[in-house]
Amino acid sequence: MKVAIVGASGAVGQEFLRVLDQQNFPVDELVLFGSSRSAGRTYTFRGKEIVVKELKHNDDFKGVDIAFTSAGAGTSKEYAGTITKHGAIMIDNSSAFRMDEDVPLVVPEVNGEDAFNTPRNIIANPNCTTIQMVVALKPLNDISPIKRVHVATYQAASGAGAAAMDELVRQYGQIERGEEPTVEKFAYQLAYNVIPHVDVFLENGYTKEEMKMYHETKKIMHSPSLDVSATCVRVPVMRAHSEAIWVETEKPVSVDEARAAFASGEGLIVVDDPANKKYPMPLDIANQDPVYVGRIRKDLTNENGLSFWVVGDQIKKGAALNAVQIAQYLISHKKK
Repeated sequence: MKVAIVGASGAVGQEFLRVLDQQNFPVDELVLFGSSRSAGRTYTFRGKEIVVKELKHNDDFKGVDIAFTSAGAGTSKEYAGTITKHGAIMIDNSSAFRMDEDVPLVVPEVNGEDAFNTPRNIIANPNCTTIQMVVALKPLNDISPIKRVHVATYQAASGAGAAAMDELVRQYGQIERGEEPTVEKFAYQLAYNVIPHVDVFLENGYTKEEMKMYHETKKIMHSPSLDVSATCVRVPVMRAHSEAIWVETEKPVSVDEARAAFASGEGLIVVDDPANKKYPMPLDIANQDPVYVGRIRKDLTNENGLSFWVVGDQIKKGAALNAVQIAQYLISHKKK
């Protein structure tokens, strides 16, 4: 299998290299692409050095089976035709195509079969916050359809890229030395702070990130009537997003039923022992593959409600790993 990574030098591109190797993905040939700035850089994959090519409108994707793209929505839109014209399946990590009717938006544990409906040879990888949430929602929805979701996110610096992680570390050092902290990647200083602002604000008062969760959850779960309301917050954590989630189901679901459903849910690990102070935390979950769930309890305001806490590594499951799992799903469930 010939595989391509577009945006190879970015945080997610680098994660693709690690995840493909960790997952023992069947790669016979790997091609790396990047911007003119990244072209010429060398990365090692399974003992072989691979030089990054400059992404151009040419025939470099001829023979490519799967192309993982993570170079931003603008690049994805501009080069989609070039990437797919010879038959490659483009699994795109940007927001470019997520809500297009003719592009499936896929989380394999939730709606893997949608990956086979690709009239444009494009599959969209959802937003990181949406991915980890729907993995947790799926087993509950199987017990009783979910009517309503409220979620507050606690999003790590890495969600804004490698430079944002560097900025957070730099800020702590600058503050310790009595210097003015550098503020470039976020609206405000993130060190010793939380910022209730991820992405740009829209006319309805919500941010684009919050509306991604609203729209994407409905599409992935095939539930146009599902209500979703989100507040997305940036926190001074390096890696792994956390979410406090409240759901309302059509019929009451007990805590024991919910815990059992989570425990048997694909891609989920339950860490829920508050008496012994055991619950998921980003410090422990960074670099882990599954989505972790804990603090499972009844919603005191709603007899059909549950509340729980979810943590996932948004560079792995929230980006590179989910995309690779889509490709694995295509291979393992290939239609005869």
